[in-house]
Amino acid sequence: MAFLRESDRKEVERRLGGLDSPVKLLLFVEKSSPLILPGRESSRCEYCREIQQLLEEVVGLSPQLSLEVVDWKEEPDRAPVYGVDKVPALVLLKGDGSDTRIRFYGIPAGYEFATLIEDILDVGRGRTGLQEETKEFLRGLEEPLHLQVFVTPTCPYCPQAVRLAHQMALESEKVRGDMIEAMEFPELAEEYGVMGVPRTVINGEQYLEGAVPEGVLVQALQSIVKVKAEDRATEGEAAMEAQAQAGVDKQERS
Repeated sequence: MAFLRESDRKEVERRLGGLDSPVKLLLFVEKSSPLILPGRESSRCEYCREIQQLLEEVVGLSPQLSLEVVDWKEEPDRAPVYGVDKVPALVLLKGDGSDTRIRFYGIPAGYEFATLIEDILDVGRGRTGLQEETKEFLRGLEEPLHLQVFVTPTCPYCPQAVRLAHQMALESEKVRGDMIEAMEFPELAEEYGVMGVPRTVINGEQYLEGAVPEGVLVQALQSIVKVKAEDRATEGEAAMEAQAQAGVDKQERS
């Protein structure tokens, strides 16, 4: 049974007709084994088959799209290259294979399907709709930023938060943007105290609730970057003082 209805398929095909460049979809899965060993829990990726089928349908709608499916157990060296630590995981790559740092953990279904299509269009066109002030901030980043956006398929406000994270990732090599389907990864959602969605986790430490406007997210990131810069300056001053004191102690001993 197909995931996409005929009307949806035609609309997606129409939209993908605007792609200027190839886009590669790299999907990490874990294939289920028919064998269950006694005393050992079965390892199964509940939605791996579904997301693969969905992506196969999408890729079939444009000659500019391609899909590679990797079993992360059979090829264990592939996932760490992209920082993938759970499955199913979708990585969007440019046509030349370069990373966009856009990640989907869990099936991009429901409202998040539109996010997937918009992301593909951004990658294929090589541009985003972010404000110029935001792009300037991203160009000046010196430290990495990891944005994890927790969502559910039925959340109508989540795509805005995910799109912001993904657009920032596409604009800056210092940013990685993850969509995480909270119901597929309940332990991770619990770890980050996700009680409602969307929730954006920044560098695993700071949180933003709800679908905040672009400017609000930028302000939050600017504050984090400023604190990091101040911490580095303090550490540098402390190191210099320690080095100077070590020189004084050495002279006194001599």
